[in-house]
Amino acid sequence: MVSIMLTAAGFYVLLALAGGAGHGYAVMRFVEEVSGGAVRLGPGTLYRTISRLVADGLVEESDDADPAAPHDARRRYYKLTPEGERAARAEAELMARMVSAAREAGLIA
Repeated sequence: MVSIMLTAAGFYVLLALAGGAGHGYAVMRFVEEVSGGAVRLGPGTLYRTISRLVADGLVEESDDADPAAPHDARRRYYKLTPEGERAARAEAELMARMVSAAREAGLIA
């Protein structure tokens, strides 16, 4: 298995899609919400990141549109591939180890 280096934006997108298929605007809102507004993915960064994740086989377009959402023919939905889920899990585990190290170093309570 080849390890793919994720950018921060790439991890944010994978994290947003870990709960199920979503469209770009929902991903942007998720990232801003979970970061308390500290991180905002602009459309250019978001769609370049999604394009890269698709090319790397971590994300794919999905037909799982939200039937309750207003219809917009331009809205594309994306979901994690099994490899994307593995990459997100590996990155989250690495981050957990980094948080543990920061706690041990006295940087956070």
